[in-house]
Amino acid sequence: MNRALFTIGKITIYYYSVIILLAILTAIFISTRRAKKEGMSSFVEDLIFSTIIFGIIGARLYYVIFNFSLYKDDLLSILKIWEGGIAIYGAIIGGLIAIIYKCKKTENSILTTTDIIVPGLILAQAIGRWGNFFNSEAYGKSVSLAFLQKLHLPYFIIDGMYINGSYHHPTFLYESLWCLIGFIILMIISKSKKNKKGVVTYTYFIWYGIGRYLIEGLRTDSLYLGSIRISQLVSIILIIIGIIGLILKKMNKNKKD
Repeated sequence: MNRALFTIGKITIYYYSVIILLAILTAIFISTRRAKKEGMSSFVEDLIFSTIIFGIIGARLYYVIFNFSLYKDDLLSILKIWEGGIAIYGAIIGGLIAIIYKCKKTENSILTTTDIIVPGLILAQAIGRWGNFFNSEAYGKSVSLAFLQKLHLPYFIIDGMYINGSYHHPTFLYESLWCLIGFIILMIISKSKKNKKGVVTYTYFIWYGIGRYLIEGLRTDSLYLGSIRISQLVSIILIIIGIIGLILKKMNKNKKD
């Protein structure tokens, strides 16, 4: 798999970098449009820059912390983010820190803000996973060629999943499709006037948490804490938060009724 999109002199532009940039721009576009409908354009537009910066830093630090052996002999390589090596949960944590800080500072609702942002976020995740494909990373366990052919995948994906002498689960694709479906679900939920603050956010936690937990079990490059896959642990926490949040919303609604 050729990771480079094109080269101009000594400058190489990688597919990964372009795809991540496209994912970020998509999230910005959707979030700003949703913010406009909620009358929060100026706040969200002001929030975007710090959220992206904290998200990128969080994504990189999360990955580096659990893969420090890869960087300990060349600390400057930590800065080479264009070569891959970021973790979406780190981005979510970093971005959430920025959102909480900004909302507290400006007395804006955290849940209203995240409700605006998470549909764009999950679509960005769907797009961003294709960066893993071009980097030949985030793939799953070995499978047969016949298995991939039965999935009716395009041949360029099948060929791209032939790594180190064997074919692998295209877990990047599984997660991309899962996030795309999640985006559709969140947009449908967000258009319902019956749903209240936080419902979109909690649904995102549950939907993405379930998908990531299942897909993570197929991957060969998981980050571990002892024998525990970190992403599965974080997924469980997200799912629990989401379920509790929706239950509390339902209970409050019933009290008011």
